[in-house]
Amino acid sequence: MQLYNLKHPEQKVSFKEASVQGLGKDRGLFFPSQIPTIDNLEHLLSVDFLTRCELVISAWIGDEFEAETIKKMVKQAFIFDAPLVPVSNSKMSEGLDVMSLELFHGPTLAFKDFGARFMAQVLGAIAQDNPMTILTATSGDTGAAVADAFYQIDNINVVVLYPDGKISEPQKRLFTTLGQNISAIAVKSDFDACQRLVKLAFQDKEVTKTLGLNSANSINISRLLAQVCYYFEAVAQYVKRQPSDFKLTEQTAPTFSVPSGNFGNLTAGLFAKAMGLPIKQFIAATNSNDTVPRFLNDKTWHINPTVATMSNAMDVSNPSNW
Repeated sequence: MQLYNLKHPEQKVSFKEASVQGLGKDRGLFFPSQIPTIDNLEHLLSVDFLTRCELVISAWIGDEFEAETIKKMVKQAFIFDAPLVPVSNSKMSEGLDVMSLELFHGPTLAFKDFGARFMAQVLGAIAQDNPMTILTATSGDTGAAVADAFYQIDNINVVVLYPDGKISEPQKRLFTTLGQNISAIAVKSDFDACQRLVKLAFQDKEVTKTLGLNSANSINISRLLAQVCYYFEAVAQYVKRQPSDFKLTEQTAPTFSVPSGNFGNLTAGLFAKAMGLPIKQFIAATNSNDTVPRFLNDKTWHINPTVATMSNAMDVSNPSNW
């Protein structure tokens, strides 16, 4: 798998290199040079969850990891289910078949357990005798998921930056009470300030080299690939709920409404669609931190101060993946 830096397309790296570096030159994101396509969709949607994940991930990185290694990483990362559950007693569901893909059955009760745990397996396989430091910013759920995923993994230390007083107490305890190879630092500002500090650290070549610095935010390609898997899982379960004569097409495929903060989850969905997974359309749902909706309306990218909301994991005013 080859990826290139969106800011400097001449910088090309492998999946392993992109996973270790996190960001490219000038904080550019690594993007795949080519998106693999699925040949036998019907078979892919008929197999069990773990097998489906193996096939999807192998399509991306099968040239860099042996099949047995990918199988082991998937099995150790995805230790929980992602059930598709009907939404009932809701005015929203009148005349519609509305379902929720429950992504909160992981150890930290967040959808980010998928990406964080797979990333931990990837970096654990790559790190071996080369110490590494994971530096990540969190608006709530990322810190907990990353801390739990990397907890007690040899040769990898984790440092979590979080906005002081702007995340829930249960979320905070999930990553501030582990100790050992997990450290947490409260920043007296908002999530965007934490994210800026992470990006500044990556600009310092000496710091990056000395600490073996890496980021576990959704800007890391290994996290995104893991999240691609549960879009295939959602469609597989959706198809199984349909009548026996149902035909999956672009028109009969589901629409996904994706809660969006840093827009990594939506990016993973777009990757899945580009691979050939039938998806009718996406709805990118944001909260009061509405930089993207305002941009789509007036074509002006204007970043307002971050607004604290009840959906704090989505409190992002300058989404990196947009």
